[in-house]
Amino acid sequence: MKTSRRSFLIAGAGLASSVALGGRALAGPAKLEESDPVAIGLGYRHDATLIDKAAQPKYSPGEHCGNCQLFQGQAGEQWGPCPIFAGKLVATAGWCSAYAKKA
Repeated sequence: MKTSRRSFLIAGAGLASSVALGGRALAGPAKLEESDPVAIGLGYRHDATLIDKAAQPKYSPGEHCGNCQLFQGQAGEQWGPCPIFAGKLVATAGWCSAYAKKA
């Protein structure tokens, strides 16, 4: 079976592009930025201890994403998914005004 140079180059280009695209798919969801419009609207911060109590009167010390009912991350992880910020990860130590204490 003889393979031409052209067939080899085409197959190699296809393999290289599928590896490159596959790497992107495995990268997973992006981390939520505090500058995201939804994050701004909900007063999200990566570090709940930095919440301005005057600007966010609903906040109580000790509240953070890790003990919020909406947080879907695993114990011990620093970032996890939250349905409020679909497709993005929030910091376990973070907080937003959608906080609901875990039962």
